[in-house]
Amino acid sequence: MQLFYNPNINETTENFSFDKEESKHIIKVLRKKDSDILFVTNGLGHLFKTEITLASDNKCTVKIISFEKSSPSKFHLHLAVAPTKMNDRFEWFLEKATEIGIHEITPIICDRSERKVINTERFDKILLTAMKQSNVLFLPKLNDAISFKEFIKQKQEGLNFIAHCEETNKKTLKSALEANKNVTLLIGPEGDFTEKEIESALEANYIPVSLGNTRLRTETAAIVACHSVVFVNEE
Repeated sequence: MQLFYNPNINETTENFSFDKEESKHIIKVLRKKDSDILFVTNGLGHLFKTEITLASDNKCTVKIISFEKSSPSKFHLHLAVAPTKMNDRFEWFLEKATEIGIHEITPIICDRSERKVINTERFDKILLTAMKQSNVLFLPKLNDAISFKEFIKQKQEGLNFIAHCEETNKKTLKSALEANKNVTLLIGPEGDFTEKEIESALEANYIPVSLGNTRLRTETAAIVACHSVVFVNEE
């Protein structure tokens, strides 16, 4: 199934048109024509079966034939991850985390962060492309970048973890997870969190966890954490 995206449709929508860029892709590249069937999501769990009524590369119009709605997950996975120095590594994380089933991502700027500015518009496009390619019906939420200090001041519901490399008493993430519980997990930059940041997280009731016996890159750690949480919640 090839999946398309339109954020403005819902259960009451009868007809709609794709924007010019998507219309050109559908008609010129994919060579779709009148009466062809397209499957579309709004990123909120809906899957719409539609039929092309106007095969125009400027404004491809469809009518909705039927729809179904997926149930939301019984848990919410929120990763707060320090952007990597090389953009392509963070983009790889965004793509793979979307495929695995992440719900929310917040880039956090830490004391040792080498990258403090991100291209939110580009990251949003990567999430959208990954959602469509993997036939995921829920588009992950990408928050604006925020400092580590400001992030831990925010109240997060459920289980809150910080993964770091310091030699302290830590649980394994696997042993600390519980099914059907919301999870917020902090992943630091290439140089790891500072001792002060770790102390601040512990004071904010974050539980220190280990992701394994080897030192992982930021993006690898984030993927390991993402898969661990989703795996524990598989039915």
